Amino acid sequence: MSIAKQAADQESKQKVSGVILVDKPKGMTSQQVVSKVKYLFKSPIHDSKKAGHTGTLDPMATGLLPICLGEATKFSHYQLDADKSYQATILLGQQTDTGDADGKVIAQAAIPTLNEELLNRIAQQFMGAQQQIPPMYSALKKDGKKLYEYARAGIEIEREPRDIVIKAIDLIMVDDQQIQLTVTCTKGTYVRVLAEDIAKELGTLGHLVALRRSQVGHFDLSEAITVSQLEQQELDTRLSQLLPIDACVNITAELMLNTAQCERIKMGQRLNVIDQLTTELQAYIISNVQHSASSTTTSETDNDRHAEHELPVDIRLIDESRKFLGLGAVSLNGRLQPKKVISR
Repeated sequence: MSIAKQAADQESKQKVSGVILVDKPKGMTSQQVVSKVKYLFKSPIHDSKKAGHTGTLDPMATGLLPICLGEATKFSHYQLDADKSYQATILLGQQTDTGDADGKVIAQAAIPTLNEELLNRIAQQFMGAQQQIPPMYSALKKDGKKLYEYARAGIEIEREPRDIVIKAIDLIMVDDQQIQLTVTCTKGTYVRVLAEDIAKELGTLGHLVALRRSQVGHFDLSEAITVSQLEQQELDTRLSQLLPIDACVNITAELMLNTAQCERIKMGQRLNVIDQLTTELQAYIISNVQHSASSTTTSETDNDRHAEHELPVDIRLIDESRKFLGLGAVSLNGRLQPKKVISR
């Protein structure tokens, strides 16, 4: 078959687009799960080459892994940036080089007597904004190499602390050696590091022996399907379970465009939509602009007010049949700039 014929056949295939919530099994990497899902959604008439997840889970970890296919990948960052919830089991008295049960034990310490009051007090110490130093066994890069590659070579790299927020945390005794950690945190939080820090505050050492993700943004584990369940289904059933292309988008405000405006948006052209900004949309824009400006200087000048009038705010775009078109950035002066527009 000629290259031109192959390209034509590929172009004629129906592109699979949407979001599938997968319950990742233990032992598989997140990328292996993505590859499996791509394969399961592929057929002679379906193209599922474009896919990605919304936040890595370690091979040891299980739980919620939202996977975006096709056009949905354009909006995956909304869940990459979303808060996440986990339930973990910490084994006290031992530290491993990786911070979890996949590593080797490098240090041991005595375990203090635990009680509910102590665990509640320690949990409260970790609430709120703080900084966390990423572990060496992570996929973060330094000079083009992943940190875990340095770690495996016995090289320790200095890491900058990262800002995180613990929004909810609970510690419960499992037995004399194990505690259960339930936590909701901002993106970039390493639960392995959190577990080690909790153990240190308890006066001992510790590492994760189990980790399960229960929530990613507005997605919940109860909505997820296992890889084995997905394998057992017919392709039509799999396709019917895909969430919409915009499932990851957490923006509610929307602007309806007419046919001519839709065509211009698809070509990447700006629009003037000042006459279409309802009172509700204006209030939405003002609220978001003020929220963005709240962390800047307090004194306001005429130039500041003029600038705020031009500040763009992300908004959902729909056509007259209420089909999702993508996202645009709109300002109070009525200027609309297309940002991410889907192809149909």
